[in-house]
Amino acid sequence: MIIRKAYKYALRPGTAQERDLVRFAGSCRFVWNRVIAIQKERLDRGEKILRYTEAADLLPAWKREQKTAWLKSDAHSQSLQQALRDLDRALLDAFSKSNPKRFPRFKTRGRGDTFRIPQGFRLDEANSRIRVPKIGWLRYRNSRKIEGTPKNITISRRADRWFVSVQTEAEVAESRHPSDGKVGIDLGVKIFAALSDGTMVAPLASFRKLEKKLARTQRSLARKEKFSSNWKKQKAVVSRVHSRIASARNDFLHKTSTAIAKNHGMVVLEDLCVKAMTASASGTIEHPGRNVKAKSGLNKSILDQGWFEFRRQLEYKQRWRGGHVLTVPPRNTSRTCHACGHVSKDNRRSQARFKCVACGRGAHADINAAKNILAAGLAVEACGGIGAPRLPVKQEPTEAFGP
Repeated sequence: MIIRKAYKYALRPGTAQERDLVRFAGSCRFVWNRVIAIQKERLDRGEKILRYTEAADLLPAWKREQKTAWLKSDAHSQSLQQALRDLDRALLDAFSKSNPKRFPRFKTRGRGDTFRIPQGFRLDEANSRIRVPKIGWLRYRNSRKIEGTPKNITISRRADRWFVSVQTEAEVAESRHPSDGKVGIDLGVKIFAALSDGTMVAPLASFRKLEKKLARTQRSLARKEKFSSNWKKQKAVVSRVHSRIASARNDFLHKTSTAIAKNHGMVVLEDLCVKAMTASASGTIEHPGRNVKAKSGLNKSILDQGWFEFRRQLEYKQRWRGGHVLTVPPRNTSRTCHACGHVSKDNRRSQARFKCVACGRGAHADINAAKNILAAGLAVEACGGIGAPRLPVKQEPTEAFGP
């Protein structure tokens, strides 16, 4: 089994080196934007888009032009090619028939500055430095040892800091998870994760904790003249707050997912569609929505949890350890009594309280849902992972037929 990992470190560039990093990222951004403009013109004329090889053939001509000759000196040729590879992949995703994504957009300066170098770099872990072509040796904060063979590096900027991500590749034997434990997880807002064994993980809510501070910094930014010196300084402050929120959330998700993956060979989750759950309730002028403010607050809280990223991390961490993750439909997991299988909306009295109207069993609502999720996952596993299990064992009687 081939395992690919990325080790991310904070860079410590000098003033001149930071200018070189900005030029590298700017060159890749220029190539990305120029090719997007060409692709849109071709689509308007009814022509096919350029694929990677055709777009890459444009680079030598641009380097010979007087206006864009700086591409030859300000960036590594492979980093420009990698930008076009990423764009080609984004275009294919946009025109995918099975799962189409948004058409790639133009990049702006200072937002998403990044470039990748697949060859020509050198890593000196003993002295905590990395050599980047056309820039030289860069110091980095060596927080952990790299395992595997380095294949490429990606340098990116977040807020006012630069980072390097070293992707490695290692071939290891197929492993079996050391634990036979199986657990169902119910994800929520008040409680981030409720496990079927009774464990409950409190949410971090990093955005909610810094929401007021972010609003203050954004109001201050709005009062300043755009692109002035003070505006640029305040924009950096806003970016640092966003970076702090994202870093705290990512750290929380990694620690939580690692602890669960280490102790359980099988993890069962609900197959949640976060995009649909966080859709706006504002409606239209003709048909305005209801409880728009409350729904907006709920959407913020859901997006603050990072459910999809948590699922993604669990999947690859379980794959590394020899475990696996199953997903089941979320229908009626919160309304079904785990003891008798009775389904009713009246079973869940409140956000945390569950009491079955049929058998009278009381439990924490999220723990009860997690047990139902685990039971559904075990049913899927017994069927070889094919088909969706039927959660309700006993349906609620209707008024037409009586009890």
